[in-house]
Amino acid sequence: MSITVNGVEIDDRQIEQELQYHRDAANPLKQSVHEVVLRTVLLQEADRLGIEGADDDARVEALLTREVTVPQADDAACLTYYRNHPQRFTRGEMVEVRHILFQVTPTVPLDLVRDTAEGIIAALQAAPERFGELAAQYSNCPSGAVGGSLGQLSRGDCVPEFDAVLFRLGENELAARPIETRFGLHIVQVLRRIDGSLLPFDAVKSQIAAMLTAAALQRGVHQYLQILVGRANIEGITLEGSATPLVQ
Repeated sequence: MSITVNGVEIDDRQIEQELQYHRDAANPLKQSVHEVVLRTVLLQEADRLGIEGADDDARVEALLTREVTVPQADDAACLTYYRNHPQRFTRGEMVEVRHILFQVTPTVPLDLVRDTAEGIIAALQAAPERFGELAAQYSNCPSGAVGGSLGQLSRGDCVPEFDAVLFRLGENELAARPIETRFGLHIVQVLRRIDGSLLPFDAVKSQIAAMLTAAALQRGVHQYLQILVGRANIEGITLEGSATPLVQ
């Protein structure tokens, strides 16, 4: 069944051209189809409103500028965000870390790896001095040869799920559960912390305002697209507007 938007058929060539921008998506073809359909909806609305531009991109931008308006973030909103997210504006924060990595492979059940990691955590809680020994014995990371040491890390040096735990742990604290990342399961201990310093609000206020305004604009575009998609007669596909970069 062909895909149509308000009676206009989507050309396969449009989808093929769009594919190049979504090679890294979980489902490149689905992502490309969604993008083309949403773009068609937007351009049809631009036609209806008589919005012109140098090219299709300019017309879409002009449409969104006209139809989606959001208030600028004020000082109160910026200050609230600053107070609620101090870690984002702290500089010089560092931790000295060691870990034991268990790689997860198709031939080894994840539950078995997790049980092994949790058993080693229990052993370390009873005898912390064994960390280097157990890292050398079990870790699938080259750091196992040096007691599991990863050296000093700053916020943002590691994948987010690893970072999130590291900077919550206190000095000499061992994470109570394995951390799961795309690299596997990690047993982690922070040996030392340098807390860093919080940047003054005035130094980051414009950055926060820009971020909050951009987030509000994204929400506004998302809502606007939902309205347009709800009004459109789209056949041949079930459109999930939230799955497209246009509305993220």
